[in-house]
Amino acid sequence: MAVKQRHLKKLLRKLLLSSKGNSRLWAALLALCIGTTLLLLSVMIWWNFQQLLEGKADNDSLGSTFMTISKKVTDENMAQPKTTLFTPGEIDAVKNAPQVRDVGALTSNRFPVYATLNASFGFATEMFLEAVPDRFMDKKPEDWYWQPSSMQVPIIISSDFLNLYNYGFALSKGLPQLSENSIQSLAFELKVGAGENTATYRAHVAGFSDRITSVLVPQAFIDYCNKAYANQESAPPSRLIVRVADPSDKAFIQYLQANNYTTNSEQLRWNRLRGVVEIVSSATGLLALLLLGIGALVFILFIELTIARAQHSLSLLLQLGYSPRYLGRFMMQHFFPLLLLTAAVSMAIATLVQSACADWIKQMHLTLPEYPGWPIWAALAISMLILLVLVSRSIVMAIRRTAR
Repeated sequence: MAVKQRHLKKLLRKLLLSSKGNSRLWAALLALCIGTTLLLLSVMIWWNFQQLLEGKADNDSLGSTFMTISKKVTDENMAQPKTTLFTPGEIDAVKNAPQVRDVGALTSNRFPVYATLNASFGFATEMFLEAVPDRFMDKKPEDWYWQPSSMQVPIIISSDFLNLYNYGFALSKGLPQLSENSIQSLAFELKVGAGENTATYRAHVAGFSDRITSVLVPQAFIDYCNKAYANQESAPPSRLIVRVADPSDKAFIQYLQANNYTTNSEQLRWNRLRGVVEIVSSATGLLALLLLGIGALVFILFIELTIARAQHSLSLLLQLGYSPRYLGRFMMQHFFPLLLLTAAVSMAIATLVQSACADWIKQMHLTLPEYPGWPIWAALAISMLILLVLVSRSIVMAIRRTAR
């Protein structure tokens, strides 16, 4: 039976499939392959950009997913500091804003703070302190805790502050520049409060933050000192730290603008880059669809031409009792592997490009998946399904025209 089937298929191949015009077939397959590859690459550009924006870990994203926001100080409210504080209702509204995944309040000191560095430096200054929920910190030191009985206070300072001191203040005042290791070995004195209600604590720099531009202390220290030295158990925050899924999202940017909220404009720079990526991805996708359309048209025309050339043989086979459905399935079995081949080649190229991008981006201390994600596979599956439907439909219609 199997031998008979092989002979039958060999006979049908000779009768129905002409070797003429194969150059058109390969040209159509090449156009399909290029179009499919460009379609996959356009989806890959968009998907990789999303992966870089979101990141899988706290510090491997292209755009900062943690942002500090505050209310703008204008000519109208500059004499009304309470209007720049966030009410509980406004904090709840921020939690429900587009792309916002989590919100925390930066608690600032309501008491005077005076810091004195080691006497050999002769450096003393008034300063401010803030506390933030631990889940928003990018680098949490091992000794990040404080109890009312402790006179030792760990401090985290912004890396930007250290740079400002080294390259601005220290040079202008003739003070020594400090490395991260050296400043962590220095002891500070923090005098908090005013008048008779004061206390002096020993402090040390326990770490540095690239995420939060501030001088951070444990939440317990701020809460205790606000109550003990400022008579305030709690106060509305003036700054919020938010975790944003996509800081380049237009709806999120419009929400900040509509509510007159401000943040570091550099943290929103990916909104402009997002526009460029969307243009490039869209242009590549349109070119891919154009090539896919041309390739599919040429491929279908080649099939119809092949069937037209075999019209006499088809009529004879139909008269002998072969059904149009059987003949259509035979033709499809011949052309289907060619479509699968173009899909496989396109996916192989996309996989190589994705792997190369992952290796290249790793040098920038960022992370991309080594293999194409589900959107790329979905784009391939949808494009191939549409092609199969079009090809199958054209074969059936061509054979039915012959049968009439």
